[in-house]
Amino acid sequence: MNTQAHANGREPVLELRALSKSFGGLRAVRDVTLKIMPGDRKAIIGPNGAGKTTLFNLITGIFPASSGQVVLFGQDVTRWPSHRRTALGMARTFQITSLFPKLTVLDNVLLAIQGLRRSKFVMWRFLSSYRDFYDRAHGLLERARFLDRKDIEVRYLSHGEQRQLEIILGLASDPKILLLDEPAAGLSSGESSEMIRFLAHLDRNLAILLIEHDMDVVFDVAEHISVLHFGEILEAGAAEQIRRSEKVQQVYLGTA
Repeated sequence: MNTQAHANGREPVLELRALSKSFGGLRAVRDVTLKIMPGDRKAIIGPNGAGKTTLFNLITGIFPASSGQVVLFGQDVTRWPSHRRTALGMARTFQITSLFPKLTVLDNVLLAIQGLRRSKFVMWRFLSSYRDFYDRAHGLLERARFLDRKDIEVRYLSHGEQRQLEIILGLASDPKILLLDEPAAGLSSGESSEMIRFLAHLDRNLAILLIEHDMDVVFDVAEHISVLHFGEILEAGAAEQIRRSEKVQQVYLGTA
């Protein structure tokens, strides 16, 4: 991998080349091509059944591709399992929360960090003796402006705060690209606004690709949007271009 090219932003963080997936006779994803550079904020939108989650599963290695390529930091990872892609610098959140509700925010972050390390806990040692784990967890929470909630049990957080915490757990692997699967799912309008502010404060060198139905989140967070329709890219462009597109309004936004 040409690390210098990546550092200078000349090499895509992620590139999809004519990526396709078929389930029997159903072509769920059809020849999707997409390029994401360091620091990009991009979104994929589309009606239910458009193939968005299937596409994410192809990118992250949960589903094998039927054809096409997934290229991560210049390496063809199309046949790589998910954990190898994570080790290379990719992270993903899911629609369904996967937190430990009776543990504190800090404990959840510590477990996420420990799960990425080769070293294992020694049961007779206090967790506090793993100072590097604690330092890393505090750093993550501080950068995400979440440190004031570190001692709160997750079950007492609002739904919106739990969604934000999941993103923080995704950052535990120090990814260079973060895939967000409907981060505003189930949030109230106020919580969605808080999610927008939360995402805006993430490291600008981090590339973000999100699937989302909340158009306020999409247009406030994403600079470039791809519209998926029946597994194909119907249109792609700057957020304002997509907002004004009659074709997109007809098939998705329902305003034409």
